[in-house]
Amino acid sequence: MLNKKELLALTRKACETLMAKFTPETLPPAGHFHYHQGVFLDGMYRFYKLNHEEKYLAYIKSYYDSIIDEYGNLMFDRDQLDSLQVGLLLFPLFEETGDERYLIAAKKLLHIVYGINKTSEGGFWHKDKYPYQMWLDGLYMAGPFLLTCAKYFGESDLIAQVLYQEKLMFAHLYNRETGLLYHAWDEKCQQPWANQKTGCSPEVWGRSAGWYGTALVDMLKLLPPKHPERVELMRKLAAYSKTLMSYQDNDSHCWYQIVDKGTHADNWLESSCSALFVYTIAEAMNHGLIGKDLSEAIQTALAGIIKQMVVVSGEHFALNSICIGTSAGTYDYYVSRPTSENDLHGVAVFIWAVLAVYDLLED
Repeated sequence: MLNKKELLALTRKACETLMAKFTPETLPPAGHFHYHQGVFLDGMYRFYKLNHEEKYLAYIKSYYDSIIDEYGNLMFDRDQLDSLQVGLLLFPLFEETGDERYLIAAKKLLHIVYGINKTSEGGFWHKDKYPYQMWLDGLYMAGPFLLTCAKYFGESDLIAQVLYQEKLMFAHLYNRETGLLYHAWDEKCQQPWANQKTGCSPEVWGRSAGWYGTALVDMLKLLPPKHPERVELMRKLAAYSKTLMSYQDNDSHCWYQIVDKGTHADNWLESSCSALFVYTIAEAMNHGLIGKDLSEAIQTALAGIIKQMVVVSGEHFALNSICIGTSAGTYDYYVSRPTSENDLHGVAVFIWAVLAVYDLLED
């Protein structure tokens, strides 16, 4: 059975394996303000909040300081939602240091949302190179950052904007028969993968489904306690958590690259979506957003990820079966995607899952 000491040791090895391999400035993609670094460093910051070892905070700060100059200027991709996620750590860095540069940089990032292209209904395009498309990933990439900006900068209109984006995604991507959400929607129905009537992509890609659950949890953690839409978001989260458990592999307790097609011989168990599902459910329980009835099952799921996909040799940590960065597509495209070892966003969400389960366990 899992215990808290072992989970912390595993988290430490995950962080320090990557710290030994990369200086902050060379975290891939080096020199780029990118969500791969953002999610990994977020995981490291969560670990730092438990152990208060300054080397972790220093590592995080060094990455951001390599990108942000003395005036708060930074280079970032201004046409996509992914750039917003990397801004989440700017707020705790400001709290830790009092350095106004971090808030200046956050305000620069915030301007993405005012200039981004939109669908006819006001849905954010995921990126300019994906015109008229909303991707499930985008709710996490934008939602928590914008809600944090609403708090720090007093821009309350951002709350309504984030909630509206979730409603649009749910309306276009939700499958009532399965309880799951598809990866992407093309308003113009022009993409090769798009259903010619609905514009919806045909598959439930695991990591995008994981980002959606993560977005629901993290948005609820940031939403004002008495906001009238909390109840509906909590209802969706509770239903989604139970749905995810129904697609878990019975033997490994992990989840598949294409979540609802585990019986297909060429489908395969994927670590980042499995970790995101564990995080979603465990963190929701930690914050009282759902009941505790899935506590034992989610601990078993994390144990399954560790058994199936983690290799520890001395102080070296390796997480396997991480799908590389992936666009929207058809079934064959997803199941033929290569995997990597210790991809940053795979290790990141594994750390999230471990620390969420850590909080569930009794002392």
